[in-house]
Amino acid sequence: MLRAILRRSPRQSPRLALRQQFSTSSPRHEIKDIGSLSQRLIPKYQESCDGELLSLQWPAPPRNIFLVRKDCAPAVTDSLIEFVNHVSSTYPSIAVILESKTAAEVHSLLSFPVYSVSLDEKRTVLHDKVDLTVTLGGDGTILHAASLFATCSNVPPVLSFSMGTLGFLSEWKFSEFKRAFREVYMSGAGAGDRTPVLEEPPGAALTEQEIEMGPTGWSSVRGKSMGSTRGARILMRNRLKVGLFSADGTETTPIRTMTDQGQGVYVMNELLIHRGKEPHLAVVDVFVGGRFLTEAVADGIIISTPTGSTAYSLSSGGSIVHPLVPSILLTPICARSLSFRPLVLPSSTPITLRLSEKNRGRELEVSLDGVHLGQGMGVGMEVRVWNEEMRHGKNEWQGGVPSVMRRSMGCEAHEGWVGGLNGLLKFNHPFGEV
Repeated sequence: MLRAILRRSPRQSPRLALRQQFSTSSPRHEIKDIGSLSQRLIPKYQESCDGELLSLQWPAPPRNIFLVRKDCAPAVTDSLIEFVNHVSSTYPSIAVILESKTAAEVHSLLSFPVYSVSLDEKRTVLHDKVDLTVTLGGDGTILHAASLFATCSNVPPVLSFSMGTLGFLSEWKFSEFKRAFREVYMSGAGAGDRTPVLEEPPGAALTEQEIEMGPTGWSSVRGKSMGSTRGARILMRNRLKVGLFSADGTETTPIRTMTDQGQGVYVMNELLIHRGKEPHLAVVDVFVGGRFLTEAVADGIIISTPTGSTAYSLSSGGSIVHPLVPSILLTPICARSLSFRPLVLPSSTPITLRLSEKNRGRELEVSLDGVHLGQGMGVGMEVRVWNEEMRHGKNEWQGGVPSVMRRSMGCEAHEGWVGGLNGLLKFNHPFGEV
C-alpha cells in the first residue's frame, strides 16, 4: 500500500505523500490527548514608534489553539461550536484544545477530533503546547485562563470575546470573531509569505497532528495576508508574583501552583488577605521595600496590578490605574484607622504582609485572582509580593499576559480603556440616567 502511494507522483516526497493520504481520512468524534500535538510557537512582540501597543509577530502560523468558555451559559457554548467549526474549515492546519469538561460536552457535536488534558494531572502541559488562547466569556473567564499559566513565564497571546456580565478586560464582540481571528492568525505574515508547509529538519518524524491536518502555512489561507506592518496589537498586562511563607521562611505555597523555581505564583488581578468568617479585625504588619510601614488593623488588604485596579481594589476605595502604568496598588479593606489610605507604589517595590502576634483570629484567608488558595495564613506567616519583569531589551519581552487589542483609529491602549470607563463603569455618570 505504501509503495503504491509513493509511485503516484515521483516528484512528491514520502512525507508529503503520507500527509495527503492521511488528511483524507473520515472525520472522527473523539477526544485526543494534548501530548500528541507539536510544541508551541513562541511569538515576538515588536515595539512601534507610533503608539504604546506592541505588534504580534508569529515565526510561523499558529497551530494549537486553546479555547476557554464561560461555564453554565448555553449561548456561549453555541458560540464556541460556531467558532471552532469556522476555524477548522478555514484554517485546516489548526488543532483545537478544550478543557476536559468542555471537550466532553461538545466533542460529539463536531466533525473533527479535539484535544484535551486533565488539568489536575498535567496542568503544565498547556505551557508547552498552546500557541494562542481564546476566551469566550467575561473578565472571570479571562482570569481563569490566565490562572492556567500561573507558573508559566511566557504566556501565550490571549484573544478575548466579551460574552459575560461586565467584560471590562474583553476587547472584542463575538460578531467580529472571523476578523479578529484572521488578524491574529496572519500577524507576522508578510506579503511574500507563501510557504506551503512548515519547514522541518531532514529526518524529523511527523506528529499525529501533522499527519491529520495536512498542508500547513499562511498560504493555506488565500488572500488573507495583512502585510508585515499590520500585526495584531498587543497590550502587555503585567502580573505580580505571590508566595506564602511560614514563620521560619519556608515557602508553603500549595504545590499545584508552585513555579519551577519555588518562588510563588503569578496573578493577573490581585492578592487578597481577609479575616473571612472571623469576627475580629485582622492585624497585619506591612513592609514596603524591606522597611516597616505600618501595623494595619482592617478587614483585609488587597495588593493589585493596574489591571486589577478596576476590580475589588476599586470597590474598596483604591485608585483607577491605567494598565500601562508600571505600579502596584496596596489597598486596605475597611481599615480601623482613617489615616491608612490606599497607596500606589512603583512596580519594582517588594511588599511583605506578616500576620501579627496581636491578631486575635486563628488565621486569614488568602485568595489569588478571586480563587481561595486552600491554605490559610497563620500568625508569623508572610505573604511576599514581587514584580514581574517583562521587558529585557528592545523587542525582547517575556512575561505578562499578552492581550490582543481591538484595532481602533489611533491604535492606542488608552482608547479602549477610556471607552471601558465610560461605557461599562459609567465613569462620572449623572444620577438618574440609565
